[in-house]
Amino acid sequence: MRTILLLTISNIFMTFAWYGHLKFKSSPLFLVILASWGIAFFEYCFQVPANRIGYGQFNAFQLKTIQEVITLVVFCIFSAFYLKEGLKWNYLVGFGLIVLAVVFIFKKW
Repeated sequence: MRTILLLTISNIFMTFAWYGHLKFKSSPLFLVILASWGIAFFEYCFQVPANRIGYGQFNAFQLKTIQEVITLVVFCIFSAFYLKEGLKWNYLVGFGLIVLAVVFIFKKW
């Protein structure tokens, strides 16, 4: 559970580093890049321990899959509330298909 919490915190930072600047189109690109790097530092402060702690309980493929699903959830919330973009049905279907991939990756075959 600690791994999932750390990955969630990491993804919140990552989402702001990658997409937060979209609300500041008039800011110089160089400053936006520096700000994004600064935010990304904190992402790594959570991402690296999450993978260290989780590896062994999960394999690398499972860790990556967990991270991607968390990324989608965080991004949906971020884009709806921060960027004020609507969440359309086709986005949900597409994300649902990605979540379906989780079943295939975690199922013991």
